[in-house]
Amino acid sequence: MGAHVHKGEDRSDNGIPDPDPEYLSLERELTFLLRRARANQGEMAREVHPDLESAAYGLLVRLDEYGRQRATELAAYIGVGKATMSRQLRALEELGLIAREPDPADGRAWLVDLTDEGRRRVAHVREARRARYVSQLSHWDRREVAELARLLHQLNGVMEK
Repeated sequence: MGAHVHKGEDRSDNGIPDPDPEYLSLERELTFLLRRARANQGEMAREVHPDLESAAYGLLVRLDEYGRQRATELAAYIGVGKATMSRQLRALEELGLIAREPDPADGRAWLVDLTDEGRRRVAHVREARRARYVSQLSHWDRREVAELARLLHQLNGVMEK
């Protein structure tokens, strides 16, 4: 009797079962999730403003959650250089979504915050996204949703290190 191979079982090139199928499965699912997330981020950015770059959506969400911050803090959080951050902030400012003001504690630094219009638009898009999650996961037990959020939070913490 030959060995039964389950659909989707991970095997190495020589046909031997991989010793870490859980990690291969994790990699496959994260790749799929991240690909979807990138596409969704672009859609959400366009919902905030038709001319908004996809990458800038994360900046708006960060400002929505944490409030006014220095441009250098935002650059560090997103993982971009000062020139890239300056360009993105200039574009957001031109769209009327953020405002910059000199940091009173350090005249060389800028503080960035959402404008009222930026806050309203981001809140609208985030609420619509949350409603989609509620709808798409309506058949899940709320404890499962909480567990998924907990595990993703734990994974994000490990990935930051």
